[in-house]
Amino acid sequence: MHPTRCGARLTRIAATLTMLGLLAPAFAQTPTPQVVVSASRFADSDPRLPANISIIDAEDIRNSPVRDLPGILKSRAGIEVRSLSGSQGMDAAVDLRGFGDTAGSNTLILLDGQRLNPIDQSGVSWSAIPIDGVQRIEIIRGAGTVLYGDRASGGVINIVTDKSAAPSASVTATLGSNDYRGLNAEAAGSQGNLYGRVLAHYAAGDGWRRNNRFEQSSLSGRGGVRLQADGEVFVDYALYRDEAGLPSYLATMAYHNRPRDTRTPYDKQEREGYRLRPGVALALTDTLRVEAEASLQHEDFKSQYVSFGSNGDRDTDNWSVTPRLRWQHGLGALPSETVVGLDYYVGDVDAIYSSSPAQGAKQTSRALYVQNQTRFGDWTLTLGDRQQRMTQSVYQRAYPAWYSPAMEGEQSKRRNAADAGLTYTGNGWRAYGKVGTTYRFANTDELFAYDPFTGAPMFAGALRPQHGTIREVGVSLRIDRVSARASAYRMTLVDEIGYDGNLFANVNLDPTRRQGAEVEVDWRLGDSLKARLAYAYTDATFRSGAYDGKRVPLVARNSGSAEVVWDGGAWGRYTVAANSIGDRPYSGDFANIHGQLAGYTTVDLQAAWNWKPVTLTMRLLNALDKRYAPYAGYSPFIADHYYYPADGRTLFVSARVDMK
Repeated sequence: MHPTRCGARLTRIAATLTMLGLLAPAFAQTPTPQVVVSASRFADSDPRLPANISIIDAEDIRNSPVRDLPGILKSRAGIEVRSLSGSQGMDAAVDLRGFGDTAGSNTLILLDGQRLNPIDQSGVSWSAIPIDGVQRIEIIRGAGTVLYGDRASGGVINIVTDKSAAPSASVTATLGSNDYRGLNAEAAGSQGNLYGRVLAHYAAGDGWRRNNRFEQSSLSGRGGVRLQADGEVFVDYALYRDEAGLPSYLATMAYHNRPRDTRTPYDKQEREGYRLRPGVALALTDTLRVEAEASLQHEDFKSQYVSFGSNGDRDTDNWSVTPRLRWQHGLGALPSETVVGLDYYVGDVDAIYSSSPAQGAKQTSRALYVQNQTRFGDWTLTLGDRQQRMTQSVYQRAYPAWYSPAMEGEQSKRRNAADAGLTYTGNGWRAYGKVGTTYRFANTDELFAYDPFTGAPMFAGALRPQHGTIREVGVSLRIDRVSARASAYRMTLVDEIGYDGNLFANVNLDPTRRQGAEVEVDWRLGDSLKARLAYAYTDATFRSGAYDGKRVPLVARNSGSAEVVWDGGAWGRYTVAANSIGDRPYSGDFANIHGQLAGYTTVDLQAAWNWKPVTLTMRLLNALDKRYAPYAGYSPFIADHYYYPADGRTLFVSARVDMK
């Protein structure tokens, strides 16, 4: 689409949103506030943040036929999920607002406010987060850089665990297609000021494709002491292990004729790790509150690539300290509060391979941020700033078999981000506008480069930090039984970091632009029937250079979802959910010359019957047995497209017993 026409379309969308905001007071009702932690890094039931925020609560999770976190996220506007190895979400990348191949480096994933994105290019360990322990998921679209820093250009997803410790105990057993079997148990309780919660998870199966076998287990929880004056001292913990086969890609003919096949019948990976996070929250006075956490994470990742005779062992250690202070100081007669915080992160990766040189990296990040919100009657002004310094070093050992010399390099770079937003809150509706800046540094894997002629390792320290601006308007409202959120945005980036297959290197790409609109509507049709609709238009294109006007690979312009839930009481609870992704350019195809990866629409079904204390649930995923690939590209080495097929139709049956 021509940039001028795109701009005109966005102008019309913004005008429509503004009209909705102006008309809403005549027939709106006051919405029930929801607690949002990621708005200020403190729990806030009325954040008034100038952003498009979606909340997936425990009821939404219970009603969803999908039981992995990435799969649940894709039901919201502007989110696309890509997985290479099936529906368990073990290697899934979550893409907010159209970053395609680099989604994992531009969408920040948090667990109770602590970042899960590793310092390198590896993915989030989704299987280590038991879904039964999730209280809600907060999605803040657009740049969250001021509060959270690097990697938040597309937005922030904060997974908030259940900390209520209300007395409970349950066991859930599941059987399913492809020899799936799972067992989950949870227990929580309190004694005086002490409280605790523990969750155990186990799942295994053969997977939909050949060599798609997996096994995963985890133990996690939280224990703490509640203090007077709304405070607590706590520790979160998690132990996890998973292993999975790696069926690899299929060329075009095999993908269409034998989608369950594999090219690599013996390749596999396994990982195990732990997380430990002690913290404290304390109200010092009626207007002053402090919260702080220290986090330690370790992961050992092993890979066996029999297909090309290579084994690998990668150890990752991360620790952080994140203190912050909230001061409700007022500004004369105006309500005003300021949040000030410090983020200190250290990460270390060491990898040993049997067929290539040993590599490693270390990264240290220091950041100071401040955000102020001041209210002028129905108006709220939000101002924020962040200063961050990133120090990174990488090494590669000499490798005589390749005549490869040793390499090492170190760099230290600084960036800052700032934003300003204005929110108007009416009777049951809210409208906002904001402007801001964003950035991201290269991850440590992107700092490895190789001489195209000799193959000698090089340090890619010349990669500049990605940076840009974002402008956004939006509105949220509630009309009787209908609540809706909508936004229109434009983000322009300079020095975007990506991999150019023509150069076989990570580079700073030519300037890019992302603009679009997102709409979500929740409609409670009756006391027992509700529906949700979501749609996103995402235009991600290059705005100058060799690919001027070309689309960013793997980004669909149109995506949407719909869900209907009927709670029939003794007759059961039923869900029908559909998810649709439009056509998009193949991975790495910046020139848009290799055609379009076909879009797809999937339908998932769920039925649940609660016969206390037993709940029986049946889930049918991809009920229409749609054949599709969430990820695919074109390779000049095989002169063909390659595909990673998604799972076909699968059935699961669960029985849950609640003992309290």
